[in-house]
Order: sequence, then C-alpha cells, then structure tokens
Amino acid sequence: MAIEIFNRYEHKYKLDTKTFNKVLEIMDEHMELDSHCGEHSLYTIANIYYDTKDNSLIRESLSKPAYKEKLRLRSYGVPDMDSKVFLEIKKKYRGLVNKRRTTLELGEAYDFIETGVKPELQDYMNGQVLNELEYCLNLYDLEPKVYIAYDRLAYFEKGNDDLRISFDTNIRTRRSDLLLESGDHGKRLLDSDVWLMEIKTSLAKPLWLCEMLSEFEIRSSSFSKYGTEYKNMMARQKEMPKQKIFVFGNQKQAV
Repeated sequence: MAIEIFNRYEHKYKLDTKTFNKVLEIMDEHMELDSHCGEHSLYTIANIYYDTKDNSLIRESLSKPAYKEKLRLRSYGVPDMDSKVFLEIKKKYRGLVNKRRTTLELGEAYDFIETGVKPELQDYMNGQVLNELEYCLNLYDLEPKVYIAYDRLAYFEKGNDDLRISFDTNIRTRRSDLLLESGDHGKRLLDSDVWLMEIKTSLAKPLWLCEMLSEFEIRSSSFSKYGTEYKNMMARQKEMPKQKIFVFGNQKQAV
C-alpha cells in the first residue's frame, strides 16, 4: 500500500546538468532507486492544484506565513477515469511538511471535489483522510487553477526509508484543459538545464549527504512550483497593455 501520511522537512536545491550528473554518482553509492525508476528512468507526476476564485491559498502561501496549505489531485502518468489517483492536502507549519492523501479513482475524485460529498468508503481509500478532505472542500470554495507536471528520478537511502531525495526536470504547466486525462503537455516553467533536487526527511541529514552538498557548493533555495507559476502568470498580466474603453451610444468597445 502506498504511504498516505507524511511528516518531514523538505529542502530544495536547483542544480545544473553538470552538477546533477556529479550528484548521481554519490546517490548510487548510498541510495536505492525508487521502484518507479528502473535503470535511472524518469517517471511522470501530474498534478491539478485547486484554489479559491481569488487565489487566496497561493497568495497566502507566498506571503510566507507560519502555516499554509494546498490541495491537489495527483496521478503518475496520464490516467483514465478508472485509474487510481491521489487527492492530497499538503500543509506546512514552521518548516515541517505534513502531507495526507487518499487513493481514489479519477472519476470519484472529480465528483468528490465538485460536490464536497465523500464517496462510499472502499478498501483502497483512507477514511480519516477522506474526512479531512471533506472538511477542506466545504471550508473553501475551490476550483481547478493550474496543471503542473514534471519528470522525476527518486531515491531512498539504503536501510533508511525516512530519507528520500528526488530530482525533477521538464516542469511544465498550463491553465487550460485542467483535466489529468487530457495529457501531460504544458509550457516549460524552468530552463531545460535546471534540475530541482528535493531532500525530504524527518531526521538530520546523514554525514555523507552534508559532505556532498558542501563539496559541490550546493545551496538550498526556496522554490514552489505552483508559487512560481502563479507569480509568472501575474507578471504576464501586468505586462499586457491596458485596453481603452470607448462608448458609442449605448455600446462599449475595447481597443
């Protein structure tokens, strides 16, 4: 069964391809590939992020409060309506990330989000998380806002399932056709030479990892895929020329 509840710290780093390749040599000495990765093959993660009409969740998140939360629907690869997906609440309080998710069929997830009514409990669902999601969906008036997909290579430390390190590339986004089953296309969010490394653990980083970060002069940086996409969208809107409104009789015309 997939892990459904996470409590951990997440540290993010941006790597160029040259540094990424050096880091992989160290990874293979101390870490094991995620079962999705095979022989260093990437797998695709796709998400739809939900927010209020006025984008209050992401705007609050970008203000760097002590507590923030997001709701997203996630699939691995492109699903169909019967495929299993994850509906997740991701919360962060003073740096500690708490993620709670349940498995649903894609059609069940869409119905749940639209109506706020829990599906009938099945053996692949987490009943407690369903209750929490129901509360969230009824607390906020949420709608799909953005699709974000990326290709991932992921590792677990040998003998320590707590430590997970992932590398994301080809991050792409779109604000139309917000359906997971519509494919994983979108506009690139970062340059093609950028890899986003995430270190996720509830414990202290092991010595070998600290030494690697120091040797390659890798510095952590605050980065949110959804937050970056939202800021880019707002910047584009500000750059758009303002329309002038002319009134002809009772008719208004924008030029």
